[in-house]
Amino acid sequence: MNRALPLLLGLAVLLPMQAQAGRSCEQAKPTPEVIVKGMQLAERTSQALDASGARVVILARAGQDLSKYGLRYSHLGFAYKTDAGPWRVVHKLNQCGTAVAAVYRQGLGEFFLDDLWRYEAAWAVPTPAVQAQLIAALNAPPARIVRLHTAPYSIVSYAWGRKYQQSNQWAVETLAAAMEPATIGNRAQAQAWMQFKGYEPTTLKLGPLTRLGGRVGSANVAFDDHPNDKRFSDRIETVTVDSVFAWLPRAGLGAAPVTLKLQ
Repeated sequence: MNRALPLLLGLAVLLPMQAQAGRSCEQAKPTPEVIVKGMQLAERTSQALDASGARVVILARAGQDLSKYGLRYSHLGFAYKTDAGPWRVVHKLNQCGTAVAAVYRQGLGEFFLDDLWRYEAAWAVPTPAVQAQLIAALNAPPARIVRLHTAPYSIVSYAWGRKYQQSNQWAVETLAAAMEPATIGNRAQAQAWMQFKGYEPTTLKLGPLTRLGGRVGSANVAFDDHPNDKRFSDRIETVTVDSVFAWLPRAGLGAAPVTLKLQ
């Protein structure tokens, strides 16, 4: 299987498959069981996406157990059907728990080749108009799809901030830029469009000990971009898969999510 190639301009080397959405590299080499289950999920997802008739979907996985926060999925990206046939996924990944991230283009197998908390895929099919805009952006030169990418990463980055950018935040801001390519050229404009369309981030209830422990123990967790009035009242507003899935049909941008589980 080919390693993931970052889409960042000027970067021409292949990086190890140790870039994950806010996770450390405690398991650098997947076990045979993880590989088999990940590939099975990828195959079934590919078949279901083919049957859907969609050209591009918002695809999510459950890489971490976020149930204590009331969340089901941890990470999303754009999955699109290539002219050659296979599906590809463009998404942002944190590099081994560090404070930086990059944008990658991978196959479905690589997308699910992670020590997933739950072997379940979920996707939302955008409206035909949204799909057309996303396909145009995904098939354009790499400079366009990474135009709003910010390398500094925090897994709980403030939804309306620009100091950091987590994976789901990059995706929804990139969706905004794809919808209005002539008028959205920076993250502030993308976030303004999201607010105009009624996007509402998830508010995590994180107490001071949780915040302090996360900041000290993990390079990819920071809270200093959150407004003090919210930060010190334990209200951490960030972009989550669940909030994006709830927003798409509410904003008339896509359908409710479809799920697929391995038995």
